[in-house]
Amino acid sequence: MTVDTARWTTAEVVRLSGVTSRTLRHYDAIGLLRPAGSTPGGQREYGHEELLRLQQVLVLRELGVGLGTIAEILDDPDDPDDRARRLREHHAWLLAERDRLDRLARTVASTIESLEGGTTMPAEQLYDGFDHTQYEQEARERWGAETVDRSTRTWESLTADERAAHQREMHDVNAALAEHLAAGTPVTDAAVRGLVARHHAWVSRFWTPDPDAYRGLAATYVDDPRFTATYDAVAPGLAVYLRDAVDAHADAVAGG
Repeated sequence: MTVDTARWTTAEVVRLSGVTSRTLRHYDAIGLLRPAGSTPGGQREYGHEELLRLQQVLVLRELGVGLGTIAEILDDPDDPDDRARRLREHHAWLLAERDRLDRLARTVASTIESLEGGTTMPAEQLYDGFDHTQYEQEARERWGAETVDRSTRTWESLTADERAAHQREMHDVNAALAEHLAAGTPVTDAAVRGLVARHHAWVSRFWTPDPDAYRGLAATYVDDPRFTATYDAVAPGLAVYLRDAVDAHADAVAGG
């Protein structure tokens, strides 16, 4: 059997790629990754072309690209066959992200060394590796240029101490929410609602969302793998817990 005629069942693709069969069915349902055919027994089969496409989907997901945008990239009518060029671009993005994470890891390591050594790390070194403009275009498309520009001006107006305090507040709220998640506290609990109010105030330092916009923001914590990874690094399931807590808080606010 040649590469062109080789076929892999759903179970084999799951084993090779690590994605779930449910994810493959979802990709098929939204037209992102169609199987090449099916076996006489009705099992879906994928060819080498589909495996290559799945690799590209997974690479772009690792880079935090949404499924809708991935479909647009892979199905660009002006560029139907230039897979190698797209992969070179993806490779460059991955290398850039690796370098950014390397810088960020060195910053965290230096901070740990400073804390354990009883020294004070220079303020200008605290944020090496953080890129607040990396997703600016995406933010403009999602939230509007005026909101992004106002947030950027607000951030740039803060002193180093104010920026550090802002980051600490996020850390404190997330840590407290993680404790409630571990304890099984309902998201409607008054203590959780108080933390959500602090979260809303934290967000409102740069942009004050109404209940619907606040729900939309919280939904991205689950829908966008970059946000999910950030929150679930604090505690597995925290992204979903915070989204549900925001929904409950918005319901209560809307209901008076």
